[in-house]
Amino acid sequence: MKVLLIGSGGREHALATGLAADGSVSELHVAPGNPGIAKIAKTHPISVTDNQALVDLAKELAIDLVVIGPEIPLVNGLADELRAVDIAVFGPSKDAAQLEGSKDFAKSVMRDAGVPTAKSFTCESRIDIERALDAFGAPYVVKDDGLAAGKGVVVTNDREVALQHALSCKRVVIEEFLSGPEISLFGISDGKRILPMQPAQDFKRAYDNDQGPNTGGMGAYSPLPWAPSDIVEDTHKQVLVPIIAEMAARGTPFIGLLYAGLALTDHGIKVIEFNARFGDPETQVLIPRLESPLAQILYKAATGKLNETKLDWRSESAVTVVLAAKGYPNDVQVDDEIELFDPVESSFIFHAGIKSIRRSGEENERLLSAGGRVLTVTGMGRDLTEARDRAYRTISQINLSESFYRNDIALNASIAEMGN
Repeated sequence: MKVLLIGSGGREHALATGLAADGSVSELHVAPGNPGIAKIAKTHPISVTDNQALVDLAKELAIDLVVIGPEIPLVNGLADELRAVDIAVFGPSKDAAQLEGSKDFAKSVMRDAGVPTAKSFTCESRIDIERALDAFGAPYVVKDDGLAAGKGVVVTNDREVALQHALSCKRVVIEEFLSGPEISLFGISDGKRILPMQPAQDFKRAYDNDQGPNTGGMGAYSPLPWAPSDIVEDTHKQVLVPIIAEMAARGTPFIGLLYAGLALTDHGIKVIEFNARFGDPETQVLIPRLESPLAQILYKAATGKLNETKLDWRSESAVTVVLAAKGYPNDVQVDDEIELFDPVESSFIFHAGIKSIRRSGEENERLLSAGGRVLTVTGMGRDLTEARDRAYRTISQINLSESFYRNDIALNASIAEMGN
């Protein structure tokens, strides 16, 4: 099978690693990729926003399966254009991707599907915004209706901060605060059926102890030893299956990866948000734990043939930690040289915001920072404690001027696990 993966981040490096490990894959191509991906696949310097060039590449290479990583090409309709020329795609159509592209649309689908979520108001004027803020009170939850790379959400007790964020958005969803631990649970869908993956938990705030601004994610771990034993079954029944059925009933079947961000409240599971693609950095812990052949599963989903497929998982735990550049998530410092060392046993370094250069007269390429989240390090182990140790021993050896990472990824969960 010839596979083309779209994207260039740590998520795509993890996906490329999983796809390359599938014996059915004869050729793996990635556009545009990154220096780490280039070591395991053929990369092509094409922007994820250039639909025509990506379609032309898939046709030229006689690709059997395209896997779309980031949200922007999905919302831009890349999957539709590929399907129009009979190329199998793992990724939803432009219309179905509105589950992520519009918070208001997602709320309407959940309402019609009977899926539990927070009460909310969609606002476009100052007077409606102020009424919504006053209706729910603090903590205020304010979400940009459109795509914001995981950083369009503000949760604050400060009404003025909430108001200013809301006013900066063209359209905004204001909702009640959901109290309870948050988890991420993905499902692989062929438009009719959906296979749940294992749950993960990510860390959105920039700094230790959940301090600082929201980010695209600073780390994650899986499995969740503290989560209810029936969390996967309950989420599949209450959330994933109804959403897939509702999308099909609307004439916009969802084919791809449905990411459910959930709050485990005192009143049961409630959906915080949906994404229409693999999450980053959760993918960097889930793919190393997945034992089933990734390309074959995604191809079955893309061609409507999940049927009796089931997912098998390794027993090991996984912890991933993000190394971020100075200034992230705001004004990011780039073009600093990165010095990497071989990861410790059972660890992986996934490249993200990295580029390579070779100066005149130099034999080896240099790696430079090129984004906010520069790389992610995943450690595997027999439990979360061992996985954490391997991830942190590896990331501590990486040199990047004034970079930072959180020191508490999976810390509380590993302590709780040891106490059981």
